[in-house]
Amino acid sequence: MDEYLRAALAEARQGLSEGGIPIGAVLVLETPGSAPRIISRGHNRRVQMGSAIRHAEMDCLENLGRHSADVYRDCTMYSTLSPCAMCSGAILLYGIPRVVAGENRTFCGPEDYLRSQGVSVTVAQDEECIQLMREFIAAHPHLWNEDIGV
Repeated sequence: MDEYLRAALAEARQGLSEGGIPIGAVLVLETPGSAPRIISRGHNRRVQMGSAIRHAEMDCLENLGRHSADVYRDCTMYSTLSPCAMCSGAILLYGIPRVVAGENRTFCGPEDYLRSQGVSVTVAQDEECIQLMREFIAAHPHLWNEDIGV
């Protein structure tokens, strides 16, 4: 597992420790000529904040604050889970060109749509990410079903 996916997984575990849904994300800035670096972190906070929209990717973007469009064009969104339609829409809105998802076995968002819009999508199928979600879904099916709109 690469360091950025590991950082997203740490965010997911933080969310779980807060009583939330264990999905994490980090936004990595990859400016030409500079070393890549994490510029924002987030985790699913729907439970903790009583929010309808605070998915990990949305939380990550909110935590970054306002920036010009050129910042997003040099970023990769790392998430422990395939981004849902809402989060994929935000990725497209801000022009983030690359997504690395930890896994898409427990949930697969509109990856093909992202690709059709020019976003590079890589799915790691990381066993730690898969196991974390499987255990959470088995233990808390009501929270999972609420989060994904079932």
